[in-house]
Amino acid sequence: MCVSMNPEKLKNTLLAIAACLLWSSAFVGIKIGLPYTTPLQFAGIRFFISGLLVLPVAVYYNPRFLQIFREHFRFILFLGLLQTFLQYALFYTGIDKVPGSVGAIVIGSGPLFIAIVAHFFVPGDTMNLKKAGIILFGFSGIILVSLGRNEGIDHAVRLVGILILVGNNIISGISNVIIALEKKKIPPLVLSSISMISGGLLLFLFSIPVEGLDLSPKPLPYYLSLGWLSILSALAISIWVILLKKPDVKVSDLNMWKFLIPVSGAILAWTILPGESPDLLSVLGMAITAIALIIISRNQLIAGANGYGKRSK
Repeated sequence: MCVSMNPEKLKNTLLAIAACLLWSSAFVGIKIGLPYTTPLQFAGIRFFISGLLVLPVAVYYNPRFLQIFREHFRFILFLGLLQTFLQYALFYTGIDKVPGSVGAIVIGSGPLFIAIVAHFFVPGDTMNLKKAGIILFGFSGIILVSLGRNEGIDHAVRLVGILILVGNNIISGISNVIIALEKKKIPPLVLSSISMISGGLLLFLFSIPVEGLDLSPKPLPYYLSLGWLSILSALAISIWVILLKKPDVKVSDLNMWKFLIPVSGAILAWTILPGESPDLLSVLGMAITAIALIIISRNQLIAGANGYGKRSK
């Protein structure tokens, strides 16, 4: 029997894939720009600029922008503190302390953390055995991708980095659930623009006593990477917030698409960065992750189509 796909479900899927592909390019951008600056300062400037890029669009589509901000400024600033400042402070600090392979494993496990958080806090977003099995199957692909890279680093420093990145994943799961539960009150672009501006500013100010302040001119690769990272953050985070605030989107299902990020990020690194090339384990791991994503996509689209068909009758 042929099942027609729910157009809205398909649109949401394509948007989620686009956001994850944008995010995947961040690994290359960070590697290009980070040698010329410090992690927290780099992250702070990046997200401050991203928020400024989204701001005029948010104001254009929401004429009551200032009124909305006044009514909900506590929640918006709290989200900036949680999702931008705390999450990316942990991410940039952790990624600076672990090999790329270990970072890929931990960041690739993000959807599992989000699914667990959603299971406890989001009504109707429970994690059954089937969903858990798909997540673990996809996670095994991330492990294989990571095992294909051989990098040495001090074990104690690596352990600290892993714990920091696990903290990043937990904060990411909590912030995703919080946004999903606030579906009716705050327009997505208002939420993303102000949270990125406030979180980016906090990151930059926090970096001064921690890392020092370096205002010296930088070479062209730094500015190119900063520009691209700012643009991709503005686009990807805005898309993600819009999707999270849709009432028919489940947090855990949406975040399963984040398995794309380390896979496509590895492909971009092999293509762009010197000294990086694919190997058998990495290719096998990406194939496993791709299969998991195809299963997830097929189940979501068919389920959406069945629901769409019932509502149309």
